[in-house]
Amino acid sequence: MPPVKAAFNVAAAGACTVFAELVLHLFGDLSADSPRTWIALYAAGLTSHFVSMFAVTGVITIVQGRIPQRVMSSTAISGLVLALVNMTVAMVVLVLWAQSVFALLLFGILGAGFVVAYRSYAGFLRQHNALTAIYELTRAIADTRYDGTLIDVLLARVRSLLSAEYASLWVPEQGRYPEVLLSAKVESLGLLDVVVTPDQLRHRVFETGETLALGSAFGESDELTELQSAGGKDAIIVPLRTGSAVIGTLEVAGRLGDTVTFVPGDVKLLEAVAAHAAVAVENSRLVDRLRYDAYHDALTGLPNRRRVTTALEESVKVRAPGEVVAVLFFDVDSLRDVNDSLGYAAGDRLIGEVATRLRSAAAPGALVGRVGGDEFVVTLRIPSAEAATSLATSLRKQLQQPLSFGTLTLDVDTAVGIVVHPDHGTDPATLLQRAELATHAAKSSANGVQLFSLGMESRSVRRLGLAGDLRRALDNNELEVYFQPKVDLRDRHLVGVECLARWEHPTHGSVAPEDFVAVAEHTGQLSRLTEAVLREGLRRAREWIDAGRPLGVAVNLSARTLLDTEFPNRVDEILREYAVSPDRLTLEITEDGFVGEEDRPLPTLRRLYELGVRLSVDDFGTGYSSLSYLRRLPVHEVKIDRSFVQGMATDAGDLAIVRAVVDISRHFGLAVVAEGVESELTLDLLAEIGCDIGQGFLFSRPLPYERLEAWLGARTDGEPTPGGEVRRLRAVG
Repeated sequence: MPPVKAAFNVAAAGACTVFAELVLHLFGDLSADSPRTWIALYAAGLTSHFVSMFAVTGVITIVQGRIPQRVMSSTAISGLVLALVNMTVAMVVLVLWAQSVFALLLFGILGAGFVVAYRSYAGFLRQHNALTAIYELTRAIADTRYDGTLIDVLLARVRSLLSAEYASLWVPEQGRYPEVLLSAKVESLGLLDVVVTPDQLRHRVFETGETLALGSAFGESDELTELQSAGGKDAIIVPLRTGSAVIGTLEVAGRLGDTVTFVPGDVKLLEAVAAHAAVAVENSRLVDRLRYDAYHDALTGLPNRRRVTTALEESVKVRAPGEVVAVLFFDVDSLRDVNDSLGYAAGDRLIGEVATRLRSAAAPGALVGRVGGDEFVVTLRIPSAEAATSLATSLRKQLQQPLSFGTLTLDVDTAVGIVVHPDHGTDPATLLQRAELATHAAKSSANGVQLFSLGMESRSVRRLGLAGDLRRALDNNELEVYFQPKVDLRDRHLVGVECLARWEHPTHGSVAPEDFVAVAEHTGQLSRLTEAVLREGLRRAREWIDAGRPLGVAVNLSARTLLDTEFPNRVDEILREYAVSPDRLTLEITEDGFVGEEDRPLPTLRRLYELGVRLSVDDFGTGYSSLSYLRRLPVHEVKIDRSFVQGMATDAGDLAIVRAVVDISRHFGLAVVAEGVESELTLDLLAEIGCDIGQGFLFSRPLPYERLEAWLGARTDGEPTPGGEVRRLRAVG
């Protein structure tokens, strides 16, 4: 407040004068030519200096707080030296003046020279200080990590450099970056979100790209009037440029001191600083953008696997009582079908819609991320695993709302795997891996939601370890083929056998077929496995033909095998190698293998059909059954899944399904095979409704070749026919 400062200065000057006069009074009478007079004047001058220093120090302490001792000592020493120099010069002037009044002329000339020299030195010093300040500012910016502290360092340095009350940075909103408007104010410990200059002034600089300098040193203007109306005294606003683009403004306002204002030199200084600041701000944004891209998915904007992993690391460190950290792993069905049929743009839209729905449906504290092409994760703190399962079921239902693509409506479905910390793991990698295992299990569960159990991992780890062993087993012919008889239900004669691969592992013992078939599919050994079973089956078929009792052989095919266009050629070569008629070979393909990949398997099926190989739809009724597929597919028989056959004697629904399949198959001219025949009652019902062939434990379990031969001798009788000996069952039971 200028009036208060003026009153203080007058009072301090009066006090200094009074105390100086008191000191002189103590010395008594003084003569101009006595050294005692010099001592008295020095004493009075030093007294005046100390009174002034104590007054200023006192008022600063009252208003601003205690002055640091280091600053106080430095100021006192430099002030004392300056006071002594000033008093010495004044003493010399008085002595010469006493000798002759014309001596003042000489001092005037000397003083003018000193003024010119001092002004030159002061200009050089200002320039040197400015360059030093810019250098230090540049180093400070370079040494500042891009962690959000750049603006603090920048504005504090700029405010100090230009002795301003405010230094402000403004960067308008751009894309995903919000508006930034922050100020460093003198005596303020942190940054403020207030400025003294009106908004329209910085907007004008941003739009024109021209520096705006306001104050008494730059003349009167409408902008200065606006600034003064807002309570400001002076200001300099410069644009921040990167290339030809203006990204914001840097400004200082309120030059410290009642009688000093910003000058043209300050404009050049701030423009030089702004050039460095613009680069620093742009680099900071670039680093922020790279950091964002490194931790977020480009399509959905959700956190990616790396960010989810980092968040899980933080979550598992602290666990509140009565809480678990749940990870819900969502796998979107049919993304590949959408990409293939509607294009990748439609697939991207599907993924974006799933992301939007998960974001809106998840709890406010949940982290929603995309960790793969069609895989999403929701992680949050929740009371229990049961609550996590309930939440996963709810989220899955909300995702199932249909999605429209023009005139096409697509059902969105997902499988959800669940893990919780600490029950299922203590580190993010384990939690995510086990959540993915649970998701694979959820695909075959009734409700599409599965909580992880340790049995899933042990089986998965076991399969992984079997990959190398399976390759060695195929190289060394260690896999064995078992044969299960297939019986004509009309006259109980043996029509053939189904070839089933079995593997007795030296360490793990008997390995389930679904396990080593899955390993073969994922390690590229499926074709070798299929060919090994096919060769063994046809080799035995050749032996039975040579023995005068021909039998057909059936071999299971994976759906992936039908995508191999060279497979029919290999079948033809093996048939020729063993000289077996193609109609003695039946290839069984699960219903999903026929319909799961649109029409991609059809060329392979037609080629096999043209070879004369019999084709069978295995596990009929468990997949997406459709009469149109039976009409279009080049197949010879339908094999009813054991789950219906085993229950038909006690469940009217299963009986109705089996009867319907038999009727439908007969309508299309297809033979019907029932697997899972385990009772006489089931056998009688199948014969009654007209089923052609039966297969199951009632007749025989799958047997190795030697035991099959023994079974044939013990359980069947030979009957000569023109086509060779036919083996007929003696009795069933």
